[in-house]
Amino acid sequence: MTRAFLIVMDSVGCGGAPDAATFGDAGANTLGHIAQACAEGRAEEGRSGPLRMPVLDGLGLGAAITLASGMEAPGLGATPQGLWGAATEISPGKDTPTGHWELAGVPVPWDWTVFPTSDPVFPADLLAQTAALAGTEGTLCNGHASGTEVISLLGAEHMRSGWPICYTSADSVFQIAAHEEAFGLERLLSLCEMLAPTLHAMKVGRVIARPFLGSEAEGFTRTQNRRDYAIAPPGATLCDRAQEAGRRVHAIGKIKDIFSGQGIDTVVKGTDAALMEALIAAGEVAEEGALVFANFVEFDSLYGHRRDVSGYARALEWFDAALPRFLATLRPGDLAIFTADHGNDPTWQGSEHTRERVPVIGWGVGAKSIGHVGFQDVGASVAAHLGLEMLEKDKVFLP
Repeated sequence: MTRAFLIVMDSVGCGGAPDAATFGDAGANTLGHIAQACAEGRAEEGRSGPLRMPVLDGLGLGAAITLASGMEAPGLGATPQGLWGAATEISPGKDTPTGHWELAGVPVPWDWTVFPTSDPVFPADLLAQTAALAGTEGTLCNGHASGTEVISLLGAEHMRSGWPICYTSADSVFQIAAHEEAFGLERLLSLCEMLAPTLHAMKVGRVIARPFLGSEAEGFTRTQNRRDYAIAPPGATLCDRAQEAGRRVHAIGKIKDIFSGQGIDTVVKGTDAALMEALIAAGEVAEEGALVFANFVEFDSLYGHRRDVSGYARALEWFDAALPRFLATLRPGDLAIFTADHGNDPTWQGSEHTRERVPVIGWGVGAKSIGHVGFQDVGASVAAHLGLEMLEKDKVFLP
């Protein structure tokens, strides 16, 4: 019996999605454009020179970018020594739950509800319900906003009124920001949990609690106590299949939230630096037959949405430099797959996710080109490696 590690580098797309134009993203390429910016000296804050990712590139990352989009990414041209290919999504979305669910074998069968950009953004009865459950006379914001900007703009008013700050983005989300101490963390979490069934019935994917700390004088900062209340997947995922077979499923990062807690045995949350230590520890101690499912979100949350090319490049290089410690923990027969759930090209217009293909890079099966595959094929192949029953046996790309 062997182990499997499915590691999602949140938003690390590689361009070339055949339906990108439908999403307004024709030409977006997260990895390709970051590598290009680095080579041209346009990503020099905190780092310098071409993008350096020798571990993942050595396994096949550069080749995957070229396969996906036709772009030869500067600095990423190694001859692949691992499993490599590119995955294309079929679900109608470019958000985190959609990508993860399809990677775990369950495409989304519906169109998500996305709130309009013009007023009114939220239905009046939804805001009235939010205020009633919060025990306040009203709510703040009612619009599309950046989470860091909205607390800067409305944090002081929130402190004076006690009203929760309600906002959304281009994703299917309803987000509530509130001060951890003045409003109360548990009160915020309870509010989001009580609202979740209403939003899920509307096919809104997530209600997200966004706690923050600070003061008007010192400024406001979001904390690590974010909580996502996600709609449950519409079918049995890779996690469910593993758990049903008596295997342990270890979630690192946002995985439990993304899958609404289903099919998960253990959870570790924290910064990406802490999550890397957790991944290394899992490599050292995870049981035979276990599935370790990890999400590293800061590529997306700290750098993609903020269109910070240098920061994204630094994060990619940090991640790659940490991988030898993780790979050294793997045992003969183990499989490690590195992939992504969507794109978030920091050179692109706007501040939202981008519709892209994603790389599929593997350690543990030698040099192997898998070509173009689907997101579902990733879950099916991990399941096959673990000896689990999956319906999509024709989607397996492993030997």
